[in-house]
Amino acid sequence: MKSNLFTLLLFMASFSSSLYAQEFKLGKVSIAELQEKNHPKDTAAVAAILYKKGETNFEYTNDAGFTVVTTVDVRIKIYKKEGYDWANQQVIFRMGSSFKEKVTFSDAITYNLVDGKIEKTKLKSEGEFEEVVDRYWSKKKITMPNVKVGSVIEYQYTIKSPNVGSLRDWYFQSRIPVNYSEYKTYIPEYYTYSTHFKGFVTPTITSDKKNKEIVMVDKEIIIGQGTKFSERKTFYQETNTNYVAKNLAAVNEEVYVNNVDNYISSVSLELSMIKSPNKPLEMLSTDWKSVVKTIYDYEDFGPELNKTGYFEDDLKGVIAGLTTTDEKVSAIFNFLKTKVKWNDYYGYSCNDGVKKAYKDKTGNVAEINLMLTAMLRYAKLTANPVLVSTRSNGIAMFPNRTAFNYVIAAVETPTGVILLDASDKFSTPNVLPFRALNWIGRLVRKDGTSDEVNLMPNSLSNTTVMMNYSIDANGLITGKLRKQQTDYNAMVFRDNVNSVTEDAYLEKLEDKSNSIEIKEYSRNNEANLELPIMETYAFSGTNLSERIGGKIYVKPLLFFTDLKNPFKQEVREYPIDYGFPFLEKYTININIPEGYKVEQLPAPTVITMEDNLGSFKFMTTSSDNSIQLAITHQINEAIVSSEYYSMLKSYYQGMIDKQSEKIILTKI
Repeated sequence: MKSNLFTLLLFMASFSSSLYAQEFKLGKVSIAELQEKNHPKDTAAVAAILYKKGETNFEYTNDAGFTVVTTVDVRIKIYKKEGYDWANQQVIFRMGSSFKEKVTFSDAITYNLVDGKIEKTKLKSEGEFEEVVDRYWSKKKITMPNVKVGSVIEYQYTIKSPNVGSLRDWYFQSRIPVNYSEYKTYIPEYYTYSTHFKGFVTPTITSDKKNKEIVMVDKEIIIGQGTKFSERKTFYQETNTNYVAKNLAAVNEEVYVNNVDNYISSVSLELSMIKSPNKPLEMLSTDWKSVVKTIYDYEDFGPELNKTGYFEDDLKGVIAGLTTTDEKVSAIFNFLKTKVKWNDYYGYSCNDGVKKAYKDKTGNVAEINLMLTAMLRYAKLTANPVLVSTRSNGIAMFPNRTAFNYVIAAVETPTGVILLDASDKFSTPNVLPFRALNWIGRLVRKDGTSDEVNLMPNSLSNTTVMMNYSIDANGLITGKLRKQQTDYNAMVFRDNVNSVTEDAYLEKLEDKSNSIEIKEYSRNNEANLELPIMETYAFSGTNLSERIGGKIYVKPLLFFTDLKNPFKQEVREYPIDYGFPFLEKYTININIPEGYKVEQLPAPTVITMEDNLGSFKFMTTSSDNSIQLAITHQINEAIVSSEYYSMLKSYYQGMIDKQSEKIILTKI
């Protein structure tokens, strides 16, 4: 009997748990959810999405036709104070002139458990506000009230959009655990969408069809009788698709990740075909060739490349007497960078057009780089635009018009392609701004053909340090160094110090360099982008060495020593994205104090990775009262597959261990 009762109780508990798991309705927060102290599968989680449900419907009106309406319900549990940020939510929406979207929040409530009872706090109007992002986009934002550790928050938002061309991406995963994620689409037979999945989790998919009807109103103007309205019903099929994913782990940020959203499990739907009643079938962008042709034919893209009259008189003087491709490219590129400044707007479409941008001396990315392409063509160079998706926009994995949000210029030569972006102050030929280094772009030619273009650099960006220092008997270290940086390292440095005073820069440099004191600082080639950036300075520090038992201990790289392995996870799913290959080279000469000798010197070491991914070399020699070191750390690929993660992690650990070994000096 007891056994049967136990079985019954177990069944009831299981049944109750099943019901609890399926209770995904706003307003149905349970005491059990409020009492939960930690996430059952991730005790470190600061918050968790208990459920997230979305529906996309197509609503019909006679004036606007079909409007896309997406409604999303969300329930979030707050476990720790660090999770309070999840009480702040926002939805971005389009507000440009081509079409406008509308976002509304509703049913926003914070739930707390007070004396064993559920207490509700509703969102008030002062907790909801709108923020303009730029001329095209705005954000609707809410800040949930009375949020504490243990709170559960709920809210719903609705997006109404006239854009049937591309539905909002649905992300199943998040940066916190997701217990349940469900997305439903209800699509009329008139529209066919290509479905694309990203990430490492595949949702469960079910689909069926239903018969639907809409009432259409016809208007007829009859002379002498006014306007006559008549109604007629139109019947169509609607495809209902349901995507469900459960128990999704948090997506953690890791070092050297391009954009973590590239790897979050999600689904995207892009319109590929329109089948309107009594009209020919309309095929849209289903492959890259058709995507590119569609974009090139836009009035604010291809035709802008044919306009040249506005710059011809100015450009004739710029290229007069120049004969080589490199000369022309450099002259035109630098001329345009000084002539037209970037207004911080992305896009592959011109906003006001190249002529106005040239006249106003400011424009968006498309206006500047399409203008650059036109100028290069005028100089008889084989120049074409290259469509790009920036890092923040994600990798252009699937053919669709929204895959790109940026454009650069390219010059095809017998020795290769020269990539150019005149929107960036510190960019040079084949050194694109970091935002544009995003795997693959598509070069678009006049005849409508296109080719993939590798955006990732192949050549090494160098950092070369020559350092001489002396150690006195008290452990004080004084020295001088020269640091030279090329290509991407130089561009990143110039960007980082732009608009920063020298005093502020040196104060920060001293702090992060073991609180050294810097004197005689100078910087060369800061404005001449074609030359390496160079820094020289003298330094001194009392805490760069240790004196223990009459011996002096010093790490030879001093403040250039790498102290921590950037790769901490046991396994990694994402590629390692450095952005560009690089070489760090240190040539060091150390003078030891009089009356001391070298007791121990780190042994020479060479660490290499397979497939020529990179190498670390640590070479040492000593003679009389001096020590010489030659140290290099080289990574040969901009992007390293996650398959090599274990090897890369071991490589870095070996390098850090070697750098941490100390020179030991003892009295003679």
